[in-house]
Amino acid sequence: MKPTLQKLLLYRSVNTRTHGVRHGSCRAYRYERHTKSEKDKRSNRGSMHSHQRHGFDYTPLFRFLLSKVGHPWDEVFSEAKARLDRPEPIFWMVAMHESDKEESVRTDENSYYSGLWVDEAGLVQKVNPMLTPEQMGPFSDYDTHTFNGVVFAQSSARKRWAKPTV
Repeated sequence: MKPTLQKLLLYRSVNTRTHGVRHGSCRAYRYERHTKSEKDKRSNRGSMHSHQRHGFDYTPLFRFLLSKVGHPWDEVFSEAKARLDRPEPIFWMVAMHESDKEESVRTDENSYYSGLWVDEAGLVQKVNPMLTPEQMGPFSDYDTHTFNGVVFAQSSARKRWAKPTV
């Protein structure tokens, strides 16, 4: 009997308990809970535990999907779905309808990936295969941005202020 190789998951857990990690749901509640107007609405206030899922990085999924351009969608979807905790992140990057197509998809604060779609033949395709970071628009000179997992070239303004290496 041959041992079967288990494929790696297409997401990873990220530490969310570190000091300074902020999530969108807790900040709004923290600033409104002691106001006079909120004291009258205590029965209407929702749970302190939102149903948002924090602490997952889907970068391996996005790289997997980019590597499957030109492959049949049914095979790609079934493999990705089997290696994920839930199927929704697949559709952050892959458009199933013509009206949902986007040239680039922002997956994090400074991470961008090529948008994908399923063509009439059922194959995964890039929305704009010739897209480069320079065509996407102006970005901050002081942040590090990535496009399809590759860091953008630094602008001349950032290089000018960088410390020289010894």
